[in-house]
Amino acid sequence: MKTALLRRSVLALSLVALSFGGLSLAQAQDAKKNLVIGGTAGSNYDQLKFGIVPILEKKGYKVKLVEFNDYVQPNLALAQGSLDANFFQHQVYLKKFSADQKLDLAELVQGPIAPLGIYSTKRKTLADVKEGDRVTLPNDPSNLARALVLLEQNKLITIKAGVDPIRASEKDVAENPKKLKFIPLEAAQLPRSLGDTEYAIINGNFAISSGLKLTEAVVLEKTPDYYLNVVAVKSADKNSAWAKDIVEAYHSKEFKTVVDTKFQGYAKPSFLQ
Repeated sequence: MKTALLRRSVLALSLVALSFGGLSLAQAQDAKKNLVIGGTAGSNYDQLKFGIVPILEKKGYKVKLVEFNDYVQPNLALAQGSLDANFFQHQVYLKKFSADQKLDLAELVQGPIAPLGIYSTKRKTLADVKEGDRVTLPNDPSNLARALVLLEQNKLITIKAGVDPIRASEKDVAENPKKLKFIPLEAAQLPRSLGDTEYAIINGNFAISSGLKLTEAVVLEKTPDYYLNVVAVKSADKNSAWAKDIVEAYHSKEFKTVVDTKFQGYAKPSFLQ
């Protein structure tokens, strides 16, 4: 009985070895040349398409891009193995989403982000704010906090003293002198709300993908480093050869040239300044 079990175990291990051409799992990961990378519609996807994919292809990779229209599926697809990496979120969102969903994901490298902006088709400036104006803003907790901080920086609201700005919610608003009415929506839906509300606080990638220009914003965020986009991978893949090649691509002169020519006005990490 023990002999039979031993033979089956040896056979199973042999099949695993054959399936990787005699390579260990770590060696197989390092030999990987087909990559699937996800990005949200608009500037995030375009940065991958025009800036990163050509560099990886020169390194011998075959890259497939997958476009998403929400902030939930890209991380689930990454955790489930449908993606090797994604590029759409800042580190605050990545940490919170991973913790909430119990996903073992890691930040690989920072990249540019189109700033969060306040847009309006009914008001020309924030000085035109009227009592009771409706404001749509992202409904995911990290970007909702980010939107509230933007409003506070522009003296439209005051957030309670001692509240962590990256965790602020509507309940943390201490003063709202104009009695603004906040309407949280899924980020991808925010551009469509412009016709129905006085102001919309829109994530840059979705603003651009909907045809808006950053220069059309009533005001743009001065983006802190922790709100820069990051490439995310599974933690187990962070030190693989292909992951290191992605980091190299983001740090390359070729990518900096693409950012400087096609993505002007974007917030950037220091190595792209």
